[in-house]
Amino acid sequence: MYKVLILSYYFPPMGLSGVQRTAKFVKYMPQFNWQPTVITTGKTAYFAHDLALLKEVEAAGVEIIRTEAFDLNSVLGNKYGTVTMPQEFIRKLMSNISKALFIPDNKFSWAKKAYEVAREKLKNEHFDILYVTIPPFSPFSYAAKLKKEFDIPLFVDYRDLWFGNHFAFYPTPFHKYKHKKLEYAALKASTKAIVINRRIKEKLITMYKFLTFDDVNIIPHGFDQEDFNKEPVLPKDPTKMKISYAGIFYETITPEYFLKAFKKLTVERPDIASNIKLEFIGHLRKENKKLITELGLNQYVIDLGYMEHPDVIKRLKSTDVLWMMIGESKNSETISTGKLFEYLGSRKPILGCVPDGAAKTALTEYGASYITNPYDIDEIKNAIIKINADYKSGSLPTPKEEFVIKHDRKYLTEQLVKSFQFYLRLT
Repeated sequence: MYKVLILSYYFPPMGLSGVQRTAKFVKYMPQFNWQPTVITTGKTAYFAHDLALLKEVEAAGVEIIRTEAFDLNSVLGNKYGTVTMPQEFIRKLMSNISKALFIPDNKFSWAKKAYEVAREKLKNEHFDILYVTIPPFSPFSYAAKLKKEFDIPLFVDYRDLWFGNHFAFYPTPFHKYKHKKLEYAALKASTKAIVINRRIKEKLITMYKFLTFDDVNIIPHGFDQEDFNKEPVLPKDPTKMKISYAGIFYETITPEYFLKAFKKLTVERPDIASNIKLEFIGHLRKENKKLITELGLNQYVIDLGYMEHPDVIKRLKSTDVLWMMIGESKNSETISTGKLFEYLGSRKPILGCVPDGAAKTALTEYGASYITNPYDIDEIKNAIIKINADYKSGSLPTPKEEFVIKHDRKYLTEQLVKSFQFYLRLT
């Protein structure tokens, strides 16, 4: 088997969508004659943990090396494990303080430790490819050092932009300069960049003139068909149409406008609203629950809390319509959330409240979407009315299967390892 050494901060048993891309890649790599070794975190405090995903990658025979560090999450992880997500304004304040103090991010302690472990591993074993997934961005710079020292092909997987991404905060010109300089140096040392959509590819090629079109490959987010095949459909009340959301709310991703649109529906068309249930799978924060209560929507809302991945899949298969939202922000056109592509596997209609960009393009190509402006309450309300009419008449749209199957995790992993093959060295 060929061997790939992977640096990934976010990895099971951490939960939420950020871990799934790498976890699913490594699950399927052995089926294409590639053996992954993953260097990741040890006990780490995080907002969710998912033991089901961990068991999945362990069952695939993935070698996992866990490294302890001295960053805040690692220190808290030894004591607290899963931590409660704070109110958004507190989370954002703490995030911005961290970004002001640490360049490129507060994961540098783990990245340095991962580098040391990877260096020993590369000294003692032959690996064909070195692969790093970002964010966080600290390990990318260390991966570039390893590439130079061991002359090993380096692949970087961009799950989001680095410089200028929608979470970026640069309190001084120096912060901005330093981030761009670090990314330039790491990219310059890289063999190949993998990105999740065309918008990120265009940004990178425009920003860094040394990159050619062929230097950047697009491998989108996806879903695992095996997950959807093995989980059952749950029984539901046939008299109620269910609209479900899976995930968390943070930054510009908020339920505010959707909930206000539904509130308006309860006033103007109570006959429709009374036949709809709103299901939330994941972390509804205190401010989200407070808004639901203030709007008088508790009778319509089902709050399931955080669930492990197999249970989420059951819910996606068992609902009538899925909802997602992306707000307007800097470079929001580059955002194509993992949630959206997990939704594809359900083949359910999707209500997408999104700006122009990669997510809107994907929803349009999916073919079973109702798309609105993320902040237009009346437009969202009218979309819900249209969805309800289609539901009652049995005419909800069905997706384009040829688009869906291009996002199967197994197929996407095959595309990734095919790109590895071009850079195998003679030994």
